[in-house]
Amino acid sequence: MAEIVILGAGIGGLPMAYDMKKEMRKEDRITVISNNPYFQFTPSNPWAAVGWRSKEDITIDLAPVLKKQGIGFIADGAAKVDPENNKVVLESGREVSYDYLVIATGPELAFDEIEGLGPHGGFTQSVCTVDHATGAYVAWEEFCKNPGPIVVGAVQGASCYGPAYEYAMIMDTDLKKRRIRDKVPMTYVTAEPYIGHLGLGGVGDTKGILESEFRDRHIKWICNAKVDKVEDGMMHVSEMKTADEVAAKHELPFRYSMMLPAFRGIPAVRGIDGLVNPRGFIIVDKHQRNPKYGNIFGVGVCIAIAPLEPTPVAVGVPKTGYMIESMVAASAANIGELLRGKEPSHEGTWNAFCLADFGNGGVAFLAQPQNPPRNLNWAAQGKWVHWAKVGFEKYFMRKIRKGQSEPFFEKAIMGLTKVTRLK
Repeated sequence: MAEIVILGAGIGGLPMAYDMKKEMRKEDRITVISNNPYFQFTPSNPWAAVGWRSKEDITIDLAPVLKKQGIGFIADGAAKVDPENNKVVLESGREVSYDYLVIATGPELAFDEIEGLGPHGGFTQSVCTVDHATGAYVAWEEFCKNPGPIVVGAVQGASCYGPAYEYAMIMDTDLKKRRIRDKVPMTYVTAEPYIGHLGLGGVGDTKGILESEFRDRHIKWICNAKVDKVEDGMMHVSEMKTADEVAAKHELPFRYSMMLPAFRGIPAVRGIDGLVNPRGFIIVDKHQRNPKYGNIFGVGVCIAIAPLEPTPVAVGVPKTGYMIESMVAASAANIGELLRGKEPSHEGTWNAFCLADFGNGGVAFLAQPQNPPRNLNWAAQGKWVHWAKVGFEKYFMRKIRKGQSEPFFEKAIMGLTKVTRLK
C-alpha cells in the first residue's frame, strides 16, 4: 500500500486527487491537506470584489465532498516538508508520512516585499484569495460612496496578470452601472513591458485588443513600472527604461487600489536544497517530478518556470488552468506508473488558454505552446467570453462537488475549433 499525499486543495490540488483516484491501485490511499476547510474558485474573485459573487457562491466545504469520494482530508496548514524523511509537519504539530507527495499549494503572496502593499497593514486591496476579494468589496462599497482616483495593476515580479486586467474592466463596468464612472480617473500600473504582454510575450493581438479596451474605457496605463512604496492614498512608481535606468517617476494619488503582488514558494518548502529554486518554487522535470526527490511532484502555480525574456522590470510567467490541467493529468499518470514499477512517461502540454472577463465582454486567448514561437497563437474578444466564463465557473464547481476529473480545457478548445476559425 502507498500513501499518496496532496498538499493543497485548489484548482490544481482537487483535480489531482480525483485523477489520482483513477490511477492508484485498490490498496493505495490518498490524503489531501489544506490550510483552508473549503475549495475556492479563484477565477471568480474579481467578481466577488465588486459584489457580483459572495463567498458562499464560490466556495465548497471540502470534508463532505472528499469523504464521499473516499479521499482523506486534513484541514491544517503545512509548517514544513521533510523530504529526507518523507513526511509533512503540520502547523498543529501533527506529522503525516507519505510514499508520494504532490505539492499543489499555490504561492505565498509577497506583499511584504513592497512597503505599504496589500490588505494586511497596507493600503491596497487584493483579489488573490476569496477572503481578500470579499474584503476588497467592503472597501469598494465605501469607495463608491465617495469616489475618486483608482490605481490598479500588478507589481514587479507578479506572474498572473489576467485578474488585474479583469478587475480593471469589471470596476469600469460596475462604476458605469452605478452612474459614477465620470468621477473616477483610473490608471493601470504594470511591470509588463507593454499592455497585453501577460508574461507570455503577448498572445495573438492581446496588445492591440487590451490597449483598445483601455482607450475605449478611458483607462490610462504605465508599463515597465516598479512600485517603490505605497502610502495611504499615494503610490510611488518608477517607470524603468532599463533594469538600472529610470525613465520617469510617478506619484499616483488614489482613493482605491488593487495591486497583484509577486509570488514566492510557501514557507514550508522554501530553502530546501534541490527541491526549490531561490524563490521557493518547486523544481520539476518534464514529468512534473522533482529531480532530487523522485517521489515528489509539483503542479500549478507553485512550480518553477523561468521568465520568458529579460525585461526592464521583473515579469513572472503565469500558470493558466489549461497548463495546470495538463500538469495534473501527467502527474497522476506518472505516479500510477511508479506504483506499478514503471518509469514515468507522461508530460504536460504546457499550453495556455484563458477567458478574461470584462463584466460586459472579455478576451479569450490560446497559446500552443505557452512560449513563442508557437504552433497556435490566437486571441478573440466579444460578449461571448463573459458568458463562457460564467459557464466555466458553473461547470468547474459542479465538477468539484461531483468528484469528476474529466478535462475541461481540451473540451473547450475542441468546441472553439468548431465555432470559430481557430485551427
